[in-house]
Amino acid sequence: MGASAAARAALVLAAAAFFLVAASRSAAAAAGLPRFAEAPEYRNGDGCPARVAGAGVCDPSLVHISMTLDAHYLRGSMAAIYSLLKHASCPESLFFHFVAAEGGSAPPVAELRAAVAASFPSLRFEIYPFRADAVAGLISASVRAALEAPLNYARNFLADLLPRCVPRTIYLDSDVLAVDDVRRLWETRLPAARRWWPRQSTATPTSRGTSRRPSGPTPNSATASSNGRRRAPCYFNTGVMVIDLRRWRLGNYRRRIELWMEMQKEKRIYELGSLLPPFLLVFAGEVEAVDHRWNQHGLGGDNVLGSCRPLHKGPVSLMHWSGKGKAMGPPRCRPALPA
Repeated sequence: MGASAAARAALVLAAAAFFLVAASRSAAAAAGLPRFAEAPEYRNGDGCPARVAGAGVCDPSLVHISMTLDAHYLRGSMAAIYSLLKHASCPESLFFHFVAAEGGSAPPVAELRAAVAASFPSLRFEIYPFRADAVAGLISASVRAALEAPLNYARNFLADLLPRCVPRTIYLDSDVLAVDDVRRLWETRLPAARRWWPRQSTATPTSRGTSRRPSGPTPNSATASSNGRRRAPCYFNTGVMVIDLRRWRLGNYRRRIELWMEMQKEKRIYELGSLLPPFLLVFAGEVEAVDHRWNQHGLGGDNVLGSCRPLHKGPVSLMHWSGKGKAMGPPRCRPALPA
């Protein structure tokens, strides 16, 4: 990481730490949710696109960011929002789409809405309820129990939940911190030839977990095969994705992913569970990579062993605590970063 990048990382971590420490001293909300300090109000800088009057969420100048929102990871979500606003050149142009669990022990959407609005009074956002029964029968055991929570699968439903006028969205896990302007990620170009694939941030191709080749017919065998593909199948991390929602709908990718989840539930062809492997099987190598700086993942350590993972070389724009350890919890792994 360069000196300037390290300085930005140190700044956002220090600011987020202050924000969260101040929050922990606040009284608990009526619903039992933690309350957080109010963040500074951020304004657009020079050169930001003007709002289109009356367009609302359909305003073409908006940068759409999607995340899940729940009581357990609320602290991480608030820190992620704070870091994205702090480093955005046009913070008023960010629109957040939050997906929250509905029913059961989940806090009511209205209380989550109040918690976010209390800390970010001028934030433009919407919350979409997500029922666990939409995926509950498709989830198989994973390497970490937390990955089996139904809300983790909300990323598969973004094209169904978000308004049709939203052309694409940046999906982020709740364990990330930005140290750069997210508009740079939003403006990543997708070649016209890649007609049916969402844009996604990828990791270095590598082998993850063990797999068993299923016998008999497979769902969408053309998709599962490398024949006719421009690129060889590879691993990518789904915690940071830029998704073309229109192409996702046209390709019916939610259903394609669900077919593999059904097979995983029946035959257990992957040891990693049903969250990541179906993505890898459906998209294989047909993803458009962005610079690794936008997903410095693995900072939470290995999911199985808990050991630290090697970091990508070069500058970092977004840090991702994928793995067992989280930035807002006990440290699992101390990354070799100047910050």
